[in-house]
Amino acid sequence: MNDTFICKACGASVPYDGGGTRNRNHCPKCLCSLHLDETPGDRAAECGGIMEAVAVWVRKNGEWAIIHRCRVCGALSSNRIAADDSALKLMSIAAKPLAAPPFPIEYIDRMGDID
Repeated sequence: MNDTFICKACGASVPYDGGGTRNRNHCPKCLCSLHLDETPGDRAAECGGIMEAVAVWVRKNGEWAIIHRCRVCGALSSNRIAADDSALKLMSIAAKPLAAPPFPIEYIDRMGDID
């Protein structure tokens, strides 16, 4: 096995063992992955589409994880972040719902008035 792979989304050269992990499955620059697994590590998915980072979530232990969505079939998966993942990209994804709420921003003032 090579010790690096080329990201299909952004073209970055990515080390498999970088960022404190020995089995990296996403690019630390753009956070994209490939749809290769049905269950983690099985390599059973036939899709092969690019998995785009669409959200982050915090696990019980406080560790962040990335939610990926396949651009081809829409499948969702969760992956641990790595120490060298782009902090700017992670924060941008985390802040996106706050920057574009599903209601007019003016409603925030009135939310406290609900009985």
